[in-house]
Amino acid sequence: MARLLKAMIVLLTLGLSAPPAMAIDPLYQREMERLAEIMGSLYFLQPLCKAGTTDWRAQMSDLISLDEPDEDRRQRLAGAFNGGYTAYARFHRACTPAAHEALTRLLTEAERTARDIHTRFAE
Repeated sequence: MARLLKAMIVLLTLGLSAPPAMAIDPLYQREMERLAEIMGSLYFLQPLCKAGTTDWRAQMSDLISLDEPDEDRRQRLAGAFNGGYTAYARFHRACTPAAHEALTRLLTEAERTARDIHTRFAE
């Protein structure tokens, strides 16, 4: 009985202790994740359609390095990039008109998103 009481006290103490502090995302995190997703999509579509020579993976790596995120944010950005790549890889095997249209729209959205992040959050 005493052992059970001690175990319950330990469990209650652990349960009532404050959770570890979580890092707070910067205000632009959602936009950065969307930009990462777009860049992953472009990384897949651009070579498929032979529409340019930008290395979107290298650009994403540079962007992450410049932002200096903590490990959690770094993983979310990389996951968004990979998710964008995978989303288009599932459905496109050749540069169809739909793939070309998606590429065009994504390039426009990437430019707009990057400009918005810079305008709203750059120091």
